[in-house]
Amino acid sequence: MFSGSIVALVTPFNDDLTVNYDKISELVEWHIANGTNGILACGTTGENATLSDTEHLEVIRHVIKVVGSRVPVVAGTGSNDTEYSLHLSREAEKFGADALLLITPYYLKTNDEGLYQHFAYVADRVKTPIILYNVPSRTTVNIPIEVLKSLAKHPNIAAIKEAHTETERILQVAHECPDLAMFSGNDSQILPVLSLGGVGVISVVANVFPKVISDICRLYKEGNVAGATALQVKYAKIMDLLFIEPNPIPVKEAMNELGLGVGGFRLPLYPMEKANKEKMLNELKIHA
Repeated sequence: MFSGSIVALVTPFNDDLTVNYDKISELVEWHIANGTNGILACGTTGENATLSDTEHLEVIRHVIKVVGSRVPVVAGTGSNDTEYSLHLSREAEKFGADALLLITPYYLKTNDEGLYQHFAYVADRVKTPIILYNVPSRTTVNIPIEVLKSLAKHPNIAAIKEAHTETERILQVAHECPDLAMFSGNDSQILPVLSLGGVGVISVVANVFPKVISDICRLYKEGNVAGATALQVKYAKIMDLLFIEPNPIPVKEAMNELGLGVGGFRLPLYPMEKANKEKMLNELKIHA
């Protein structure tokens, strides 16, 4: 499994809220030039929930084409509908995705065996390695450790994006599933995850500070824990403020402020409240 800073790429829109594929190409080049180690297309940050089926697959295909094997590409192909997730996964596999990110089923919540079968069903039917995505703050579903241990034995399930906010959970995953590569799903927890054997981060903040997030991972891997820690601490406040409203609202606003021109949002996402935006932009100016 690859490692380091994997950016959860935003999906840029034109003024009419169509997908801006030229801007996607620009962002991919910018990320590679700034040391980003991989690209996640159509994750939560990529507003996949508001993309049509055609758009979803075309964004994945376009990112893979532009990247051209220079860095790994992860395709967000998860859904609360197992068959739909399999459909997206098979198409992304045809395009040449290096890994598939599958979220836990949301809204249609299931029991433990159903949760296992959801992931195993897709994993049995594709060859591309799967990264599980555990984010209970969004889905209200937390993969139980016993279920995770069973999933970790599947030959095609390679990693987990762990976005649980409690360090105890991260420790459990590291202890009980040592062969499952672990990515931090929270930018504020990059170092805790790395210190417990994690391999990197699938990052929102990398959309704004790609080199910083890449450097945190690189420095830690090189044994420069003090240097990695200094960066994590230095950027702690702006990391927090980039989540002052639901992701990806603040990160897109910040990118536009920096001149990256990623456009607006599709409803129900909506521009930031004025007071929150001022707080974020005031801190952004310190680091920009």
